[in-house]
Amino acid sequence: MSLTPTLILAYVFAIFIAYLMGSIPFAILVSRLFGLQDPRHFGSGNPGATNVLRSGNKKAAILTLIGDAFKGWLAVFITSQFFVQDNLSISLVAVAAFLGHVYSIFLGFKGGKGVATGIGVLLGLDPSLALILIVIWLLVALLFKYSSLAALVAAASAPFLYLTLNFSSPSFSSEIFVAIAFISLFLIYKHKKNIHNLLIGKESKIGQKKK
Repeated sequence: MSLTPTLILAYVFAIFIAYLMGSIPFAILVSRLFGLQDPRHFGSGNPGATNVLRSGNKKAAILTLIGDAFKGWLAVFITSQFFVQDNLSISLVAVAAFLGHVYSIFLGFKGGKGVATGIGVLLGLDPSLALILIVIWLLVALLFKYSSLAALVAAASAPFLYLTLNFSSPSFSSEIFVAIAFISLFLIYKHKKNIHNLLIGKESKIGQKKK
C-alpha cells in the first residue's frame, strides 16, 4: 500500500482525534460529578480509577475505570470500522489514545498510568487477549491486593500472549504486536515508583486510603 498525501493526512487526522479522545480525564470529571476531591491532590496523585477508589467512593472509581477503558476502545473501534482500515493506522491510533491518557492535553500533558485505557485499546485490537489480561489482573489483585502488581504482571504478559495466540494465525499483525509491546513497556515504565515501593514493602493495597 502506497502512502499517498491523502492517506497520510487521514493517518494524521485519525491519530490526532485518538489522542484527544485518550486525553479526556474521566477521573477528574467523575470526581467533580460526585463532589469528590481532585484525585491529583491526594493519594498517589494519579488521575485514575485506583486513586479515585482511595476517596472511598466505589461508584466513582468504577465509572472512572469504565470511562478510561471506553475511550481507548472507542478510538480503535472507530478507526477500524469507519476510517482508515489497515493494521498500521489502527496500531498508531491505539498508541495515540493510550498516550493521550498518559500525557493529556487537558491536564498540561500530564495524566494517569494508562492501565484502564490500555485495556480498552486492547479490547479494540484483540478482544480475546484483553479478556485474558483482565482475568490475570483480577487473579493477581485478589491474591496479593496490589493494583500495581496486577497491572505489571498483565502488562508483562501481553506481548507474549499475543504471540502465543496469533503467531501462526492469518490474523497476526507485526504492527499490532509492536503497538502492544510498546504499550506494555510504557506501562511498566510508568509504574517504576510502584515497583520501588513493592520492593521495599511500602506500596498501598487496593482500597487503602492514602493521604
